[in-house]
Amino acid sequence: MNTLQQARDQVLCQIRQACAQAGRDAQTVQLLAVSKTHPSEMLREMHAAGQRAFGENYLQEALEKIEALADLNIEWHFIGHVQRNKTKQLAEKFAWVHGVDRLIIAERLSSQRDVSQEPLNICLQVNIDAQDSKDGCQPADAAELVARISQLPHLRLRGLMVIPAPNNPQAFADARQLFDLVKDQHAHPEDWDTLSMGMSGDMAEAIAAGSTMVRVGTALFGVRDYSKQA
Repeated sequence: MNTLQQARDQVLCQIRQACAQAGRDAQTVQLLAVSKTHPSEMLREMHAAGQRAFGENYLQEALEKIEALADLNIEWHFIGHVQRNKTKQLAEKFAWVHGVDRLIIAERLSSQRDVSQEPLNICLQVNIDAQDSKDGCQPADAAELVARISQLPHLRLRGLMVIPAPNNPQAFADARQLFDLVKDQHAHPEDWDTLSMGMSGDMAEAIAAGSTMVRVGTALFGVRDYSKQA
C-alpha cells in the first residue's frame, strides 16, 4: 500500500471515529482533498486510492491540473477567493465553487454557466467569527443572500462554507445554527444539504457540530511547498 493510500485510509478512519462519537452516519460526511500546490501526479495517485473530489485554491494552477487529469473522473471544487474577472473559467470548468460571498459573483457564475452543463454547485462563504483576514459575507447578511442567490438559474446553492480561526469550536456551532436558520430562505430547500467546514486539525470538532464536508490537505498530501505555487 502506498503512502497516499495509507494517508487517505487514516483520514477516513478519523472521519468514521468522529461520526461515531457524534452519533452520526459516516456516509453523511464527504472528504474533499485539498490539493493546492501539489503536482498532478500526486492527485493521480490519490485518485487511484479512491478519492474523487479535489479542492483547489489557485485558478491557474487548477486549470493546468484539470487539463492534465482530463482522463480521470474528478469532481473539481474551487475553494479559494472568487475574483470577478475569474468567474467565467470557474463557471465553465468546476463542479463546485465554495467561496461565493457576494450577489454579483453568484450572478456572474449563473450567467456564465453553459446551459448544457449541470447546474453549478455553490456554497455561500460566511465570515463566521469576524476575522479581518478572511473573506466571506457577514452572518447577518446570509439570509438575504441565500434568498436571492437561490433563485438564480444554472446554480444550485448547496449550503455554507466557513473557515474559522484555529481553536474556535464555538464558530462551528455558530455556523451550524446559521445553516439551520437560513434554510427557510432558500427557494429550493431540498438543495440545502452542505455545511463545508473542518480541516486536518479540527475535523472532529467540525463533524461534531454538523459538518457535511471536511476540506483536508496536509493530512492527505503532507506539508505544502508554496514555492511551487502557480
